[in-house]
Amino acid sequence: MSDHHTYKKVEVVGSSKNSIDEAINNALTECAKSIRNLDWFEVLETRGHIEGGRVGHYQVTLKVGFRISES
Repeated sequence: MSDHHTYKKVEVVGSSKNSIDEAINNALTECAKSIRNLDWFEVLETRGHIEGGRVGHYQVTLKVGFRISES
């Protein structure tokens, strides 16, 4: 194990009909299925779809950071 960490970032969009928090968690859950060593995320954009004058669903763009193995 080295004395430093190296990270990579990917950009993803999560969505939910219920909330921004759920959209974030949906994106992270999907990322965790194929990306190891997830460490952090940042929200870049929040937007939504309008249906009948109300929120139809939320979309959140995230940058997700993960540690490169062995770093």
